[in-house]
Amino acid sequence: MSAAIPLADARAFRTRANATRVALGVLAACAAVAAVGALFASRSPHSQTLVPLPSSANVVIVLDLSASISSDSFSRIGGTLRALSQTGDHVGLVVFSDDAYEALPPGTPAADLAPLIRYFTLPQQRVPGFLPSFPANPWSNTFTGGTVISSGMEMAINIAVAQRPRATVMLVSDLDDDPNDLPALAAVAEVAHHNGVPIRIVGLSPSPEDIQYFRTIFGGRAPIVEAPTLAQAAPQARTPFPWVLVTLALVAAVSLALRESWAPRLDWRRSS
Repeated sequence: MSAAIPLADARAFRTRANATRVALGVLAACAAVAAVGALFASRSPHSQTLVPLPSSANVVIVLDLSASISSDSFSRIGGTLRALSQTGDHVGLVVFSDDAYEALPPGTPAADLAPLIRYFTLPQQRVPGFLPSFPANPWSNTFTGGTVISSGMEMAINIAVAQRPRATVMLVSDLDDDPNDLPALAAVAEVAHHNGVPIRIVGLSPSPEDIQYFRTIFGGRAPIVEAPTLAQAAPQARTPFPWVLVTLALVAAVSLALRESWAPRLDWRRSS
């Protein structure tokens, strides 16, 4: 049996009833959208991603230690290693100059990159008139030389193909390759494409011409970003107040409150 109140002029209420239904629907939708937004905001840390990576990525880093790497690039290598070391990813590390070798096996916790950061951190100036220099690293005297990017990329891609699922290869370089190496590098890019190996490129202040070349051979599958400095990659001293989360939560609460202020809905029917 219907509990509606019979009204002789029920038709006159129809327009207002429809407007009320629309308003309630809009408020309910706003509350739902704000609640979903608040959920995602609460799960997102207040940090900047170095380069887009798959969730729970296994990354093989290909680090350029050739003689063309400048002092500014050293700082950016340190910033890149610091940013990666703060993730929960697992990494492998291939370093290259003329040749390449595997410095860390795949599956190494990213936090194990942290001890390498000191080699790319400029000490504070202690003696007036004498600028500090970067600490001597294990590669300076016996390894650093020319730039053969294909050697590092080939080794890293072979490592990535052996992983299940495929590891992501991240090249960290100024992209200033030896001209004689360019055909070999193009062939390596084709191997990566054929095997479905994701490529990410972190540039150490590369020239526009080198960026364009790498975009040509790797295509849109390999986004290129600028490496952060150590200061940019430093963890924040304090956690920012989550204004976005609070705002979304308030929008959801106000939307629900306004919707409920119209409830319970008065129902009626035309009198017979």
